[in-house]
Formats: sequence, structure tokens, C-alpha cells
Amino acid sequence: MFLLLLLLVTVLFLLLLQPFFAPIFWACAISLLFYPVQIKLLERWGNRPNTIALTTLLFCILVVIIPVLLVLSSFVSEGAALYMRIESGEINPIQYLVRLRDSSPTVNRLLELMNIDMAMIERQARDGALAISGFAARNVFSIGQSTFNFLLRIALMLYMTFYLLRDGSTLIDLITRALPLGDERERLLFAKFASVTRATIKGNLVVAMVQGLLGGLIFWLLNIPAAIMWGVAMACVSLIPAVGAGLIWLPFSIYLFIIGSQSAAITLLVYGIAVIGLADNILRPILV
Repeated sequence: MFLLLLLLVTVLFLLLLQPFFAPIFWACAISLLFYPVQIKLLERWGNRPNTIALTTLLFCILVVIIPVLLVLSSFVSEGAALYMRIESGEINPIQYLVRLRDSSPTVNRLLELMNIDMAMIERQARDGALAISGFAARNVFSIGQSTFNFLLRIALMLYMTFYLLRDGSTLIDLITRALPLGDERERLLFAKFASVTRATIKGNLVVAMVQGLLGGLIFWLLNIPAAIMWGVAMACVSLIPAVGAGLIWLPFSIYLFIIGSQSAAITLLVYGIAVIGLADNILRPILV
């Protein structure tokens, strides 16, 4: 009966924590990632857990949290500015397709074979823009509420990270004594889990951030609109195996080549293969 009640309370507790699984996970991940920094501070400053945990957390905020928030803010602002330019007619996506069609007879024949009507596409694009603008107008409050929830989750994550940095060793000792697997096996299991978590974060997220930064830089140098937005998009798709950031920069390179910007197209193609593509092969073995 006791075990049944314990199981029921555990399930209810997990259901209660379900909305906070993401902040809890990232708090644990950040604690594991910055644990070596905490160890170095511990060796230098001695047994001052509050000061060391707070210093490690501030270092994490300066190195990770603030840059990520700035990039996300720039991503949202560039996306909103691009949308406003499209809605006002300053940028017409159909013009790019028309220019692509007129620049290459092959593309023109392909569109004809596929029975693609440019007028129909233009009408659908306009209807889609109106639908998106109406959806945005109806959900302004929801967007603001989502932003508040996002900031609240970040605050909760940082709050938990501080206590995990300060009391992480104590928690590991408590869990080790509670589990019946044997202390040596449990500590080895925790060490392997921490090692795999650090390798996964560094090997995937850091490489994705570097590829996104490199991609956004070349887009900015080539005067491609919304470079930060496309850089963030490249960072996201770089997590896809085999395809990676090429899913973004390769179509741009092909488009630039077709419309006659051969120098920009070749620059983007060579840079994408030699710099963005090789960043994964060079950085991942070093980080992992």
C-alpha cells in the first residue's frame, strides 16, 4: 500500500512539474557544462559555495544567455522588418521568381512543364500575406504572453542553475545513497551521463552556433537581406544530419548564379563548402 501511494504521489508530482521540464533540463545541462569552471574557482577561492556558484552563473549569463537573447532579439526584429517590407510591397517575393524565370530559359521551360501559373502564385502569395497579417493582429496578446512565459522560464532556469551549481555535489551524494545499485557503479553512471551531456551540447549546439555565425557573416558581406535571420535558420538546420546548413546557403548560391551574380554565387558556394561545411568536421572532433 505504501509503495502504491508513493508511486501515485510520484506520478502526480511529475505531472505537476511537466510544464517546467524544459527549464529543469536546461538548468541541469548548463550546470554540467559549466561544472569545470566551478571546479577551477573552487580550487582558487576555497570552500565558498554561494560566491562560487554565483560567479559561475554570472559567467554563464555573460557567455551564453545574453548573446543568445541578443541574437534571438535581432532574429525577431529582422523577421518583423522583413515581413513589414513584404506587406508594404517594398519587397515582392513574386519578383524574385519572375526574375529567376526570365534569367534562365531552362527555369522558364521547367515552369511551363509543371504548369505553374505565375498569376495564380501571386494571388496565393497575397492571400497568404493577408491571412498571416490577420493572424498576427488577432494574436498580438498571445505573442506578448508567450514572450513573458519565455522570460519567466529563463528566470526559473537561472534560479535552478544557481542551486544546482551550489548543491549539485550534495544532491549526487543523496541520490547515490538512495539508489540500490552500489555507490561505485552509480558514481560511474553519473560521470558517464555528465560526459555524454557535455559532449552532446558542445558537439551539436556549439557547432550549430558557429555555422550559423559563419553563414550570417557571409550573407551580410554579400548584402543578402535579413542576414541574422538566415544565420539563425542555418544554425537550426545544421542540426539535421547530412544536409545541415547547406539547406539554406546552397539555394541562395544557385539563385545568385541563375540571375547573373556569378561572383557572389561562387563566393557563397566556395565559402559554404570550405568554411561552413568544414566547421562541423573540424570542430566536432575537438569538442567531443
